[in-house]
Order: sequence, then C-alpha cells, then structure tokens
Amino acid sequence: MSFKDSKVVIVGCGNVGSTTAYTMISQGLAEEVVLIDVNKDKAYAEALDMAHSVYFMNRNINVHPGDYSDCRDADIVIITASAPMPKDSTNRLDMLAPSIRIIKSIVGSVMENGFKGIFLVISNPVDIMTYLVYRLSGLPKNQVIGSGTNLDSARLCCELARMYGLDSKSVSAYVCGEHGDSEFVSWHSAVIGGKSVENVMRDNPDRTRNVTPEDLQKQTIKAGWDIFNRKGNTCYGIAASTAAICKSILFNENHIYPVTVRLSGQYGIDNAWLSMPTIIDRTGSREIVEIHLDPEEEKELHRSAELLTSFYDELGL
Repeated sequence: MSFKDSKVVIVGCGNVGSTTAYTMISQGLAEEVVLIDVNKDKAYAEALDMAHSVYFMNRNINVHPGDYSDCRDADIVIITASAPMPKDSTNRLDMLAPSIRIIKSIVGSVMENGFKGIFLVISNPVDIMTYLVYRLSGLPKNQVIGSGTNLDSARLCCELARMYGLDSKSVSAYVCGEHGDSEFVSWHSAVIGGKSVENVMRDNPDRTRNVTPEDLQKQTIKAGWDIFNRKGNTCYGIAASTAAICKSILFNENHIYPVTVRLSGQYGIDNAWLSMPTIIDRTGSREIVEIHLDPEEEKELHRSAELLTSFYDELGL
C-alpha cells in the first residue's frame, strides 16, 4: 500500500469523523477519502468544504461523500459514529446499548458490499465496540483495530514532557488496558531518554514538585473528560491519533501503538479486546509487543480484561 490508489472510508461526520478526515487530507495520507453519514447533507457539505481546501495542499486528494458501496475496495473503514454521551455521564460504558444498534447497522452495511480491508474503530466504548465489529464482520482479528489508549498515552507523554521541559516525543510511556477508568500506566516500561520515568521523577524534585505516578495516571484518565465537559467533545487529539494509526497501515510503517486488539494468550489472557503496545503494518495489527509488566501492573491488566469481557454477553451475539 502507498498513497497512490489508497482509499479510506470514514463512517460518521460528527466532530470526530470530520476532524479525522481533514487531518488525513492535510497530511496527504490517502488518495481518496470518502465520507458517509446518515445525514447525507452533512456528509456532502463536509466533503465539499474539504475538497476546496485541497487546492492549498501538496497532494491532489479526492474527497467526496459516498455510500456503503464505496467500502468494497477501501483499504480502511474508520467507524466514528456512536450514540451521544448521556448527560452528566462520566462512564463511556453508559453508551453501550444505543451504540450496539448503530455498530450492527454499520458493519452489516459495510460487509454486504464485499469489504476485505481493515476496520479502525473509534466509537466509544471503543474496546467493546471493537470486539463487536470483530464478531459481526467475520474478519481476521488482525484486520480489526480500536483506537484504544493511543491518545491516553500521548496525553501522558505530553504531561511528562511539560513537567521536564522536553519534546513530548522524547517520552515513551504506555497507558494500557481499557480505554476508561480501569486503564493503567505501565511505569515499569516508561522511559525518558533511556532513563526510567520513576528515576527521572525521583532525581528531579524541583521539577517534579511532589507529583506522583498516581497523580499522573489520574490526570491522564481525567484529561479527556475535562476537555469534553468544557467544550462538549474531543476531536483534535483523537483525529491525530487515528491518522497516525492509518499512516502506519497505509505506509507499512510497523509503528508500535497501544491500540485495542485481541489478546490470545498474551499475559495469560485469552479473547479479551483491550489496549497493549502493538506493531501496526499493512496487514493491520501484526504483533502484540509483550512488554514486561510488574506484578501489580499484571493485576491491573487482568482487572481490565475481566471488566470488559463481563459485557460481552450483553451484546447478544
């Protein structure tokens, strides 16, 4: 796969879907970007607006509204559509029942048109929705990926970089497990410039200022809700995260991202969909990277898996 002849379909033209489309277009990631939405006027208007912006970009990208027949030869179908978050909710699992109906309709329509590419699921609750897409689509597990904790990990890295006056890409730290309240940070593998984050925090008390790893984990979980409660949505971060995952697929980058994938025996867990660092290439999720977890982190991972799998029976599959 490469830019030429590459095609991405985005289902859902809300804030996340539209921002994702524009991010991909501005980065020149695919030759053709198709927008699908139940509101056809919205899909048409968003696509036309973006098509005008292509004039000022380096690559001639064909962005247009479409329908599910466009999925037949797509390399990636990104699902961003989901039910609105219930008012005053702080739990993504509250979206489960209404989102199930939406996902069933979307996946059925995509697969009826002969799709054989890779699903990238953004819809919340993303871990459960990714499992649902896998079960409904019948595609191999490597061809179904959820955005998972990729953005959560970026938020953590940005906060650590801010504390120590660094480029955030100099920080490597993974948030793992559920994209939600049971997620945890693998501090055992977190490093800044090859030095463990725990040692950096201990050795730089003037910049750490009594902030603890527990404080950082709570802040990472809270960050998305803070944005959501102040402006009603989160879109830029998740759009950039989604574009990065697509780029690793379309350009066969073999980048490692913490995304929602199926664990099949790794860490002693089977048939649970949650986030762990994973190599992403043109085939989708090529390989789960089994980083070393300390005993408490392993317990956290198993707690996350137990929480998520407890919802599978409610999907009615």
